[in-house]
Amino acid sequence: MHFQWYPGHMTKAKRMMQENIKLIDLVIELVDARIPLSSRNPDIDELGKNKARLILLNKADLAEDRWNDAWIRYFEEKGFSALKVNSKKGGGLKAIQGVIADACKEKIERDRKRGILNRPVRAMVVGIPNVGKSTFINTLAGKACTKTGNKPGVTKGKQWIRLNKQVELLDTPGILWPKFEDQTVGLKLAYIGSIKDEILNTEELCALLICFLKENYPEVLKEKYGIEASDDPYVMLRGIAENRHCLVRGNEFDTEKAALLMLDDFRGGRLGRLTLEYPQEM
Repeated sequence: MHFQWYPGHMTKAKRMMQENIKLIDLVIELVDARIPLSSRNPDIDELGKNKARLILLNKADLAEDRWNDAWIRYFEEKGFSALKVNSKKGGGLKAIQGVIADACKEKIERDRKRGILNRPVRAMVVGIPNVGKSTFINTLAGKACTKTGNKPGVTKGKQWIRLNKQVELLDTPGILWPKFEDQTVGLKLAYIGSIKDEILNTEELCALLICFLKENYPEVLKEKYGIEASDDPYVMLRGIAENRHCLVRGNEFDTEKAALLMLDDFRGGRLGRLTLEYPQEM
């Protein structure tokens, strides 16, 4: 599969972030805990250089905990502050305030020496589409101050949100980057829903995910759909269609519907806690 998706609004969003970075003390980057590296926009490192950095492994409840911990260590060794969170249920968010203060201690100390007291830390929240930025901000703020949606592209413009006297957040639209040098990165982003399903061949995408699961989590598909492993992932996809009674006229199996159903199960965590990439590979 080849992925090329960079709508015009993303160019505008990147420009907006570049214009606002001078106002910022800290860049909070959300990544998807199932694919922590593939869900990082490489442009963010350039954008956020000379700023304090915090990486949040969001949706940590959907990934294996041992790999969440391994990824936290990986990012900390690279010089980032890092924390695993579950924005939907509020998991890990109580620790955010302390981690922000720790990440920005040099800035807070500089302010204190210059006689500036109680100036809030200004943090820019960044991340690719559908990684959960708006849900994170709403849960942290305790009210719906940004729109949320389970499809990419819901946040359109910038919004400042005052959390408390210590922290102000700048929400930004999710941006991908113009070209994936490694097509497996695009593939993983498609699995988690960061690329619009409308431009994808969902049956081919699902077949590739089946191949990954068969190799790394061999029991998952049997437990969920009662299907046996096969060398042909499309045979297994037909098995899912049969198990879930996905039929079209004439009692043919509707493999496209089955593919969408399985992708939805994966994205919603109904296949269990699954991690798709590992630090030792990087």
